[in-house]
Amino acid sequence: MKLRGLARMLARTPKGASRWHSYADFREAARRRLPKMVFDFVEGGAEGELTIAANRAAIDAVELAPSYLVDVADREVSTTVLGRPVSLPFLLAPAGLATLVHREGELAAARAAAAAGTVFAVSTGSGYSLEDIAAAAPEGRRWFQLYLWKSPEVVRSLVHRARDAGYEALVLTVDVPVVGKRERDLRNGMSLPPRIRWNSALDTARRLRWLRQLATGPDITFGSLVDLGIGDDASAIGAYVDRELADPSRTWDDVAWLRREWDGPLLVKGVITVADAEAAVRWGADGVIVSNHGGRQLDSVPGAFAVLPRIAEAVGDRAEVLVDGGCQRGTDMVKARALGARAAMGGRSWFWGLAVAGEAGVARMLDIYRSDIDRTLALVGRPRFDDIGPDLIAE
Repeated sequence: MKLRGLARMLARTPKGASRWHSYADFREAARRRLPKMVFDFVEGGAEGELTIAANRAAIDAVELAPSYLVDVADREVSTTVLGRPVSLPFLLAPAGLATLVHREGELAAARAAAAAGTVFAVSTGSGYSLEDIAAAAPEGRRWFQLYLWKSPEVVRSLVHRARDAGYEALVLTVDVPVVGKRERDLRNGMSLPPRIRWNSALDTARRLRWLRQLATGPDITFGSLVDLGIGDDASAIGAYVDRELADPSRTWDDVAWLRREWDGPLLVKGVITVADAEAAVRWGADGVIVSNHGGRQLDSVPGAFAVLPRIAEAVGDRAEVLVDGGCQRGTDMVKARALGARAAMGGRSWFWGLAVAGEAGVARMLDIYRSDIDRTLALVGRPRFDDIGPDLIAE
């Protein structure tokens, strides 16, 4: 029995896993594997990328106050999210076009999340359709992220499809009234589908594994939008998204409309002020995700962890509070809980694991986070993740 268990573990451990011990290891491995334009698409942010830096700085500024000579022999990293258990207090945040970095894209991420016992929030901009992702890991917990498109019929169609495919919750992203200026993408000439230009030809030619994947994998497109009648051409769908995704006329009244369309849990993502958190709850949200879109929308706003305590204090007794912004270590997730979040989310983490080794890479990244959290619990003197509170923050 033990030998069979060891064989299964070795079978799912990607080659070279012994070299990957952290987010930084996966990020560097992904940088070597991906063309610069694709790496920058994932890594980059808006304008001067000050918000990306603020996210990390806000986490690093939090100091912990450990307790020693506490019995931490038996530790528990699990918690609950939306009233249901998760084995790992890190959720896979919505991030579009995962097929850019690996041919199995969101299918691989969904399987890895299900195996790890955590939630995968599927992006409207996923490379595979929301139905295909659900079929890839039917036992997993899945949320569906969407925007308030210009067409209510498009929104209604996506909501109904998510319900029919068994998605547990909707994640409404509200911080895209217009698309942010991502200067790396502009300099690199990033497009959908990716086009190899004269200034990127040499760099791309050196990434043979990625080129083979591009040639033999599925078409890079928005899988859930193919059925909207636009066709399956990536350029046409990309143009449709650019034209229809952002609607600067949307207001909280539209959230109330969505609340009527969807009878399951509804979370609002992109909240960085107490006022917006209060509004989200007032208009029917069951949870808020404190987030600045990973620094990819508006530059010069506070890091997510900097505003988290105020938001958690304001609405935490009425709604689930999650945080998404810069988490790279298990220690960061412990800090998130101490500052008032139920759990943390992240997108770049699973993208880097996916880029390096597909499903096995995402699984390894999540295993690292699980081990990091477990170790941190022992070192701060808290046997259970749910034991963490504000008293863990050093004054």
